[in-house]
Amino acid sequence: MTRILAPLLSCLLGVCILPGCSAPAVSLYKLTAEGAPPTRGGVGIGVGPITTADYLSRPNLVMQEGGNKLAIAESHRWAGRLEDNITRVMAANLGSQLRTSHALTYPWNGDDGLKYQIVLDVRELHGHADGHAVLDVAWRVYSLPGRSILTSRTWNATEPLAADGYEELVAAESRLLARLARQIASSLR
Repeated sequence: MTRILAPLLSCLLGVCILPGCSAPAVSLYKLTAEGAPPTRGGVGIGVGPITTADYLSRPNLVMQEGGNKLAIAESHRWAGRLEDNITRVMAANLGSQLRTSHALTYPWNGDDGLKYQIVLDVRELHGHADGHAVLDVAWRVYSLPGRSILTSRTWNATEPLAADGYEELVAAESRLLARLARQIASSLR
């Protein structure tokens, strides 16, 4: 009887312990555009390439806990590459701001029909322990097809989180990207 019960008890013990050893569920997040661009017409713009600081080159969301300390949210991750996410959202936001349906994301096939290229260097994009999202970007606008630089600026801002949690952090980061798009669009009007 002991030979039968010992393997059974071992198996039951393993089943009881496994849930405690399993990894926490991973939540995926994506940035969202402020509004939909028009469906027809408008000036042609190309958005990208977008580069990010090295600390953002990971799938995880990042929080700044103190002056120089960052924390990586192991179970809270971007749905896809962050650079692609930012490019998509900025193209939609700029399309909406500039009233154009002709906003392409990098890489595109040739500059035909494009008047501007917007390039971003995202130096900071994270949450802060004080309850704010942070965005610091250097951006440039090139005139196409000649690729002469029209403007080059830096922009940084914070956005308060309306509630606790990573979902609200990503919503606040989305609002920051919408504000940045308004700034860039105003330079082109």
